[in-house]
Amino acid sequence: VQLQASGGGLVQAGGSLRLSCAASGSILRINAMSWYRQAPGKTRELVATIASGGSTNYIDSVKGRFTIARDEAKNTVYLQMSRLKPEDIAVYYCNVDALLLLGDDVRGRNVWGQGTLVTVSS
Repeated sequence: VQLQASGGGLVQAGGSLRLSCAASGSILRINAMSWYRQAPGKTRELVATIASGGSTNYIDSVKGRFTIARDEAKNTVYLQMSRLKPEDIAVYYCNVDALLLLGDDVRGRNVWGQGTLVTVSS
């Protein structure tokens, strides 16, 4: 399975961006879908998660500004980011927990996408 992330870029403080991450491959089912970020010099942190049933969780610093959503038909997760701040600058990574068909076997896997850089100018 592959995750293709897109949507990063440069935006002014207060602006908005929408990240997308599409999963492809021999996917039987996707469970949780998440966005992480890693700021320069910092460890990677979980930003938001959406479960297969649609329930969501966010870190406190993005609550009310970011919205995570998923399109089951497209195996895609989105992160709508609004009122961006310089402290949101980071490489953003998507992550999924999925059941994959590997040959004749079904396996659970945790898969990472490539990062997409979000830069916010003050």
